[in-house]
Amino acid sequence: MNLKNNAALLTVLLIVFVDILGFTIMIPLLPFYAESLGASAFTVGMLSSVYGLCSLISGPILGELSDRYGRRKILLLSQVGTCIGFIIMAMSKILWVVFLSRIIDGITAGNMTVAQAYISDVTAPKDRTRAMGMIGASFGLGFILGPAISGLLVQFGHAAPIWASAFLSFLSIVGTIFFLKDVLVPLESKNKKGVKEKLKSYLGLLNTPVLKECFSVFFIFSISFSLYMSGFALYCERALVWQGHPFTAKEVGILLSYLGIISLIIQLFIMGPLVIKLGEIKIMLLGFSSTAIALIVMGFSPVLSIFFLGISINTFGNAILRPAIAGLLSQNASPAHQGLVFGLNQTLMSVAQIICPLVSGYFLANNWTLPWCLLISGFSIIGLLVGSLASKKIHLKST
Repeated sequence: MNLKNNAALLTVLLIVFVDILGFTIMIPLLPFYAESLGASAFTVGMLSSVYGLCSLISGPILGELSDRYGRRKILLLSQVGTCIGFIIMAMSKILWVVFLSRIIDGITAGNMTVAQAYISDVTAPKDRTRAMGMIGASFGLGFILGPAISGLLVQFGHAAPIWASAFLSFLSIVGTIFFLKDVLVPLESKNKKGVKEKLKSYLGLLNTPVLKECFSVFFIFSISFSLYMSGFALYCERALVWQGHPFTAKEVGILLSYLGIISLIIQLFIMGPLVIKLGEIKIMLLGFSSTAIALIVMGFSPVLSIFFLGISINTFGNAILRPAIAGLLSQNASPAHQGLVFGLNQTLMSVAQIICPLVSGYFLANNWTLPWCLLISGFSIIGLLVGSLASKKIHLKST
């Protein structure tokens, strides 16, 4: 990778980090904020589901638009939508306004899609998994600082962390405007298509032999990950006790910061050597194995220390899974379709985000904490089996 590409990669990673920081501030807060406005656990799940439904529609569209008109313009559109969503949520006093904020954020949910496509534009195929791992490092750092900031600010009211997220989102917009340069997109991706042609293009990519296997394992990962993240705060509130009281947004924030430290260490110091030694396919299988074991440990843990061991193993598995699968997708997609491929990836994640929060909300509303853990472990086992079969068909262009 040349110096110019290194600078472009660093710029987009910094912008992504600021964006993720705003997002991670909300993770430990949103369930408790919604409950303070009268939401049940199932309604909390609906908040995530409505976001997933909107991003299901917008993901591939924004990805393809970035192929046609450039990454920078579409990234800005997405960031502005996120910022507006946070502002509306911070000002909300009733539950339906919170839903409105999630709808706006979901409709423009292309930040990660476009960022991944941009990284594909400025890196060689052999470097992409490690570059995608840097997004994972941004997530890790965001999970260290975001939940901690949320825990500190929540003492000033539920709206305080949300305003902080809106401010950080605004900073990411400023960063994109002044520091991110657009890259040239192959001309073949700029051909205008009608709705039927677009749909045929989407289905064609989803059914492309090698990409189909990559999409399949990513979808299973998306289900497992969405079940876990959408129910994590509610699970902690119901299953964990600290100093004689159930976990609150503060304790969940501290716990997420701990997980962020693990994820950051993995992405900065472990992911690169793992890619060289094992390759993406073996990393994928290791990731599914780790998450399957981890959720069983979490579900049956008699003490908090063993629970910590479980979530640590799960964080390791999730941290290596996402960049490994993203790297496989990027290496097997044409340069002209990077944005669309990651947009379809976002669509699969969105499908999971529609269904899984409702499932998690239903399980945890009934205090089914152990079945919730076993359900997630079961999907990880399915991912391991499907990944093992798919590995015979997936190949690496970097080799």
